[in-house]
Amino acid sequence: MTTQALKMQRDVEQDDPLEDFQPRDVALLGETRKVYVSGSGPAVIVMAEMPGISPRVARFARWVREAGFTVWMPSLFGKDGAVPTAKEGKAVFERVCISKEFRALGGNASSPITVWLRALAAHAHAECGGPGVGAIGMCLTGNFALSMMLEKSVLAPVLSQPSLPLDEPEAVNISTEELEVVKQRLEKEDLSVLAYRFEGDAFCKAERFAAYQKALGERFQGRVLPDSAAGPKSSRPDDFFRFIPTPHSVMTVHLVDEAGSPTSAARDEVLAFFRRRLLP
Repeated sequence: MTTQALKMQRDVEQDDPLEDFQPRDVALLGETRKVYVSGSGPAVIVMAEMPGISPRVARFARWVREAGFTVWMPSLFGKDGAVPTAKEGKAVFERVCISKEFRALGGNASSPITVWLRALAAHAHAECGGPGVGAIGMCLTGNFALSMMLEKSVLAPVLSQPSLPLDEPEAVNISTEELEVVKQRLEKEDLSVLAYRFEGDAFCKAERFAAYQKALGERFQGRVLPDSAAGPKSSRPDDFFRFIPTPHSVMTVHLVDEAGSPTSAARDEVLAFFRRRLLP
């Protein structure tokens, strides 16, 4: 086993120091945010799920890096690198739900934070080069990669269990006008959107994928995994995800990192999608 492979084998039940990422204070549009950067090659924006950049989110980012990309992982909420606990996760969730940057409730409108994320994509593309930028959002950030398609450099959007808006299962977290612009771009440039959810996910239901399919047609490639494919929950009694009633996190918490598992196959499909769109 290579030294790099050994480094990848980290205990995801322990806080991750993120020491192999460079923390940068990135100032765009008059706002400064911390972004963790690592790797080489075209840029991929990895947006964490609730309640933040957990060890499992960082593990996914490292898989992207090892596939040949520069990972740009913005800190959007929570404690960076921390194992998500129920108490802290609840507090982060409550803050995000009332934040002006995230539209947690009410459909057909984009979250304001996506404007800054589009600027980040343009900035990363200018620095890293290549044909364009990839982007993946998870859970509360799940739809953000689609909104980021309004930035011309974003060529490979991935939506993992897009959960907003929380109160309207059949709605999407993007305005009707912006969705039409995205659709036209997908058609004109022969691009596609990858999306993933578990069949019984209580936060990203079948109605949401149906709404995307109706809006984007064959350009939306939705993958629905059986609940039986989800990995076991953490044994820690204070784990945040023990309180999620259904399989949810395809690329992180519920991913089974074993050959032949549906979730590892989904991860590999995402990495192949980035390679196909972004590597010369």
